[in-house]
Amino acid sequence: MATETTKKYKKNNATSTVERAGKELGKLPPQALEVEKALLGALLTYQHAYSTVCELLTPESFYHKNHQYIYEAMRDLSFAGQPIDILTVSEELKKGKRLDAIGGFVTLSELSEIGTSAVNIEEYAEIIYNKFLARDLIRISSSIEEQAFGEEADIKSLLEYAEGQIFEINQRRVKKEVTKVGDVVAEVVNRIKNASQQEGGYTGLRTGFTKLDQMTNGWQPSTLNIIAARPAMGKTAFVLSMAKNMAIDFNYPVAIFSLEMSNLELVNRLVINASEIEGKKIKSGNLTNTEWEDLYTKTNCLNNAPIFIDDTANISVSELTTKARRLKSEHDIKCIIIDYLQLMNASGMSYGSREQEVSIISRSLKGLAKELDIPVIALSQLNRGVESREEKRPQLSDLRESGAIEQDADMVVFIHRPEYYKIMTDPDGNSNEGIAEIIIAKHRSGSVGDVRLQFTKELIKFSNTDERPYNSYGSAMSPVTQDFGSRSNHVMPIEPSTEAPF
Repeated sequence: MATETTKKYKKNNATSTVERAGKELGKLPPQALEVEKALLGALLTYQHAYSTVCELLTPESFYHKNHQYIYEAMRDLSFAGQPIDILTVSEELKKGKRLDAIGGFVTLSELSEIGTSAVNIEEYAEIIYNKFLARDLIRISSSIEEQAFGEEADIKSLLEYAEGQIFEINQRRVKKEVTKVGDVVAEVVNRIKNASQQEGGYTGLRTGFTKLDQMTNGWQPSTLNIIAARPAMGKTAFVLSMAKNMAIDFNYPVAIFSLEMSNLELVNRLVINASEIEGKKIKSGNLTNTEWEDLYTKTNCLNNAPIFIDDTANISVSELTTKARRLKSEHDIKCIIIDYLQLMNASGMSYGSREQEVSIISRSLKGLAKELDIPVIALSQLNRGVESREEKRPQLSDLRESGAIEQDADMVVFIHRPEYYKIMTDPDGNSNEGIAEIIIAKHRSGSVGDVRLQFTKELIKFSNTDERPYNSYGSAMSPVTQDFGSRSNHVMPIEPSTEAPF
């Protein structure tokens, strides 16, 4: 949730106007009144011109209040499926008791005389929109300046507010970009060629879980993927096993944003996973000579693994976006993993409830996936309703704040371990011991279904069912519990090293 200080910034922001900032500098706010008149005149004269600019402009985009009223009337007429011309706009303004406020029918007539051509209408709209953005930036900077001068300024919250406001402006930018099919064919063919050169013909990033990759065709670029489960199902263990496979087996640079565990905890889990030494032994350091040797040799691969961990607690979506862009620029990351979505916040943005805040977060993560052209994988909690019903298999309705998450996600995957609920065999009589069901409940570009993976709790490890790990004595692993260390807040890549992992 946003802090009280951040909420205060939003409230005070309304008192800081662009006009006041302009007066202090001795300048007029950015505006293009003649362009606004020319555009409105063209919209009044050419009936279908409105559809050319409606995706870019809103009534607030106009500087002059009268122009806002006129454009708002045009918008309302368009929504109602009515034609836009000088007569219909006049009637719409009259209904809203605004015709006299704009100067009456005479003003509309003067505008229609100015708008003699629609040739430059898109250029006019772009000018008006850029002036609007400039005014919005002045409004935000003025508010930030006012709050920064305050003696009780909370700098951390103010930075979150600033980042959130800039990010929200960027998200509002809607550019009309219609692409001709022929222009994209070459890119599609190129991707098909690349897939043909991959083992199995995968078009996305492989996870190392063979059956899952076959069903999903790999994690696809520009997609938001939700992995959800109840506590103790192994969400973090699943994405860590997957991240290790992706980074080490396929050399995909992976970014992990951990809001719950510290980088030390995560790397400790990776060491247990890679060394295949029980967690309780790693924690105590009570290892045999063979296990010490395994510890050094099997974890050596982690030294060069392109895995980048950010363990900032309570990170805002704008801060995550900034860091993700930097990681993409500096390390060309191919995938982002977030653990987990409900711990994020949308500080600096406007929302009325937690559900609306989660909606902003999920929509922003989807936008980030499209911007960076990589898959974003976010873990999510499920509602407690799963525990209270007889059927324990998760459903889409079990997603916490499910509406926005389910809508924005390209894929929703559940992790279910029947063994946890004392369900020891499946309907076909197969043993559920050490088995995790990966349930693909939503798949926008493919099929849904289930995949069975092996889960070895004491190694915090998921693997293919034909790769069940054994301990150094040749015995199958049995479940134990884990608990780990402390937390810090910084980005920590697993850098190449010549030293031992401890």
